[in-house]
Amino acid sequence: MVATHLDPSQCATAAWWRASIERGQGRAFYNMLKEFKDFALKGNVVDLAIGVIIGAAFGKIVDSMVGDIFMPLIAAIIGTVDFSNLYLVLKGTAAAGAGLADAKKTATVLGWGNFMTMAINFIIIAWVLFMVVRGMNSLKKAEAAAPTAPAEPPVQEKLLTEIRDLLKK
Repeated sequence: MVATHLDPSQCATAAWWRASIERGQGRAFYNMLKEFKDFALKGNVVDLAIGVIIGAAFGKIVDSMVGDIFMPLIAAIIGTVDFSNLYLVLKGTAAAGAGLADAKKTATVLGWGNFMTMAINFIIIAWVLFMVVRGMNSLKKAEAAAPTAPAEPPVQEKLLTEIRDLLKK
């Protein structure tokens, strides 16, 4: 026989839940959920999440710029497009034209090609972040330097000034 309806009073989990609510533990759980919701929906956390997502997208743009624009220009000078397999044999012998992974099996190698790609990525990211911070600082300076017009006094103050001036006459 298959049960089509579960009576909560007969369920062990429901009994535990009911007992924990009676002991006041259920309210603590709900309070913790409310506190978590307040924390998760604060502006700073949401701003951080957006920043991480934009940063990931920016990283892809930089990788594309390095891989599709800078590396081909450098490859035209050096003569190869695949920088990841550029290395210098320090000790031992590696077969001519062997990839970096194969060369590492037979010799001690310095893989400078991949390092060069990562260094170019870093320089581009550092430059762009520098320019962003520089732009934000100049906006803050311009905002601070801009003279603000004095706020117009409230209506009551204007009326009191008029009354004072009339009384002086």
